[in-house]
Amino acid sequence: MGERLAGGNVALALLANTIATGAALAVLITIFGPISGAHFNPAVTLAFFLKREINCHTVLVYVVAQIAGGVLGVFAAHMMFAEPVLQISTKLRDGSALAFSEFVATFGLMATILGTVRFKPDFTPVAVGLYITSAYWFTASTSFANPAVTIARCLSDTFAGIAPSSAPVFIAAQFLGAIVATAVFGWLLRERTTS
Repeated sequence: MGERLAGGNVALALLANTIATGAALAVLITIFGPISGAHFNPAVTLAFFLKREINCHTVLVYVVAQIAGGVLGVFAAHMMFAEPVLQISTKLRDGSALAFSEFVATFGLMATILGTVRFKPDFTPVAVGLYITSAYWFTASTSFANPAVTIARCLSDTFAGIAPSSAPVFIAAQFLGAIVATAVFGWLLRERTTS
């Protein structure tokens, strides 16, 4: 919708996508947080596995559900806007700058989640929505920050798409960002003992 209404203005289309994504994330995390911990993102799920807060079986179930949800979401969006349901993106998103952007985007997302869960858990949905809204603009990659979203966006030859050949580097950077953030914030947010 953003692309259609923007009349060719890419910045306006990006702004429309940004607002819709950030607002939807805040709502979805509020709704699904108490049910599943709002695990929509394999990188987030990996972080909580590394923190030993979920087990391997749960990781596998969540990741399958995350990817399936992303793919079904793309299909639903295509149907709502009378696009062909099955598409493959041709939008190349290559280069070390974009890979680094995805590392930064995912690192920051994990910092937001880990920090708010520790200090202000009720604010987590809003904080994540605000972070993703801003990260769309301060990262060159427009902050996918989610391997399931990356896979799903391979199936949309629209403004939001990513060519399948570009996806592996994005996904690797996302997982690396999550791993590094988990280590850094595991140290930074650790319980301190006074002697």
